[in-house]
This record gives sequence, structure tokens and C-alpha cells, in this order.
Amino acid sequence: MAPSQQEGPLSGVTVVALEQAVSAPLCTRVLCDLGARVIKVENPDGGDSARHIDDVVNGLAAHFVWTNRGKESVALDLKTEAGMAILHRLLDRADVLVSNLTPGTTAKLGIAPEDLTTRHPDLIAVEIDGYGQGGPLSHKRAYDLLVQAESGVCAITGHPGAPAKPGPPIADASTGLYTALSIVALLYAGERRGARGGAVAVSLFDTMTELMGYPLTYTRHSGQEPDPIGMSSPAVAPYGAYRTADGHTVVLGTINDREWQRLARELLDRPDLADDARFRTNPDRVEHRALLDAEIGAWCARHDLAHIQRRADETGIGNSRYNTPKDVLAHPHLAARDRWRTIDTPAGPVPALLPPPVISGYDPPMGAVPGLGEHTEAVLAELGVSEPEFRGDA
Repeated sequence: MAPSQQEGPLSGVTVVALEQAVSAPLCTRVLCDLGARVIKVENPDGGDSARHIDDVVNGLAAHFVWTNRGKESVALDLKTEAGMAILHRLLDRADVLVSNLTPGTTAKLGIAPEDLTTRHPDLIAVEIDGYGQGGPLSHKRAYDLLVQAESGVCAITGHPGAPAKPGPPIADASTGLYTALSIVALLYAGERRGARGGAVAVSLFDTMTELMGYPLTYTRHSGQEPDPIGMSSPAVAPYGAYRTADGHTVVLGTINDREWQRLARELLDRPDLADDARFRTNPDRVEHRALLDAEIGAWCARHDLAHIQRRADETGIGNSRYNTPKDVLAHPHLAARDRWRTIDTPAGPVPALLPPPVISGYDPPMGAVPGLGEHTEAVLAELGVSEPEFRGDA
């Protein structure tokens, strides 16, 4: 296939994506940001379901705009012989296939990893699913909220009696990132061995149970389940959010006894708290969290946010301001570091953040968000597919 126009770490790598919603699209967008060419194969009847979640981006869906920039959209009906024949011609030239279709779909289509080993031995076959294979939940549909609930994440988020789902789709996003990392590892291994190929399977459930590592380890060995405590941490104290005199919320955190001593003696000017046996070690402070939060909260309530943050910086105490999404859009730290770019979409240009990695000598391409089937004709021309072949008449 034609190489990416932007030379990057993955320039020359071609990825075919059969993807919906967030986990796989974010995985392949990460690869695209690193220079790979991503060909997104979509059903001509509506395409990726994420295209239709809302219409807030000048008529386009926010989820789709976020996860699909820089890709090429090819509309193929994979329920037809002609559509599947063209897909296999794409895979003949591709390095990676990424899919996150409903359970059993790739097997029905004959493109499960075990099928591809024979027909496309050099292809890295990647499947993202909800619960992994071989278990009682393997057949189930899985969405971000469902997996967060199943894996225990919601039980330690929110407040006692009021569990919550973390706002960002962390099951989808984390799974997408783990998958992208696995693909890069296999590409690297293939270069070293001089032979590509392999299979990767990543499930949302396995990803979230991995991220639950601390609470699962704690519960196994203590016999106790950590309570959800809002913006605090179950592991350390003090670590939480406090209202300020001018109506803002400041977040203060310590991670060891030395920092606690600085917070008590230098920030709060309370040597009595620093010497109090109830707060001497982190386990002591966690046990008496409510008393400690009341003291810190009372001090914060007497001071403005700017004063608290200035003094916290001076005394080496971690701190931040509680921001809303509107605050973050106007965040001076993003502006000062030139983190915003403009990308094209079928509905006109829109702002987008640069991807997190800052790679020396490389500017991410920040390509356009594709319209459904926008690149079908051009990609089929590369393959030498005629219109009769495409329509199944040949």
C-alpha cells in the first residue's frame, strides 16, 4: 500500500480496521498518530456506530471526531462475496488487522486469527473484545460502563451508597492503548526476526482488572474492600479536594510521611497536627482521614485558591485546581505549550489536541476525519479493483 505522507515511527505500516465505538478506533488512531496508514473498513449502511452518537461537532459526533482523524474510510459490504474478496486483497498488502466486532463475527466472516494464519501469514491479527475467550461471559456484548461495573471499578468510585462510573471511557481507552502497545511490540519483533505475523487478543475486562491491581491486591490480603471516597484516595491521606474562601476547590495531595510533615508544619502552620500520634504514619492518617480532612478543610476555607496554591508550591506540596471541561478548553497550560491544532472534517475545520507523546523531530500528521466511504474509490484503484468487481458483477 502507499506509505503515509508523514514520515513517522510507523511510516510504511498499513493497518486495516474493522472497528466500532472507542476501543479499537482509539488504538488505530494512536497508530495513525505515529505515522501508520489506517484504512477503516465500514458498512455502507451507516458505518461506524460512533458516527451517530450525537451531532454536536457541526453535525458530527464527538466520539467519532476524537478517535478517527487521519484515517481513510472505505465502504464495503462484508456480507457479500465481492466485499469479502476486496477485504482479503486489502489484507494481502496490510501489516495489521484490528477488529472489535461483536463476539463471533470475525469467525463467521472467516477472518478470525486462526483463519488468517494460513491465508495471510505475515499479518498481525488483532482482536479486541469484552471478556476474552473461554469464560462464562465470553459471549456477552460489552460496553465501557458494563465492564467497569463487572470489574469492580464502579464499586470504588463515587461515595458509599452512591457508586459511580469514572467520567472518561477508561475501559475503552485503556484497552485501546494496551492494544496499540502490543501491535508496536509485534511490529518491532517482526523487524528483528525478519518475519511479520502473530496474533493479539485484548479484552476490556482483562484491562480493567489489571487497572484494579491495587484494590484487588489490598482486598485479597486485608480481607477488606476499600470504600469509594469521591476525590480522595483510599491508599493515602491527606489526599483530596477542599473548598476555598473564594468559592473554588483546591486539590492537595501527599504520598509519604515527609510530605505530610511539610504540609502540617509549613503549609498549615500546625505543628500539633504533625506531632499527633493519630497522624504519624500514612496508615494512621488513612484511619483518621475524617479528622484530618476536617482540619485541612477548615484551613482552606479561610484562604483564597491563589494563596493556597502559592504556599503549597513554596512548601513542595502537590496541588491542583478542580477544573470543569470548559476550564480545560481555556487552560493556559495547554495554550502556552501550543497543544491545540486544527483538523479538517466533512463539516469543516475543528480544534483538536495533539497526541500526548512528544517525539523529537516528528510532528504528528493530524489528518482529516473521514466521511463515510470517502476513500473507497481511491483505495480500490490502488488495488486494481474495477467497478464491476466492486459491485459483484465481475
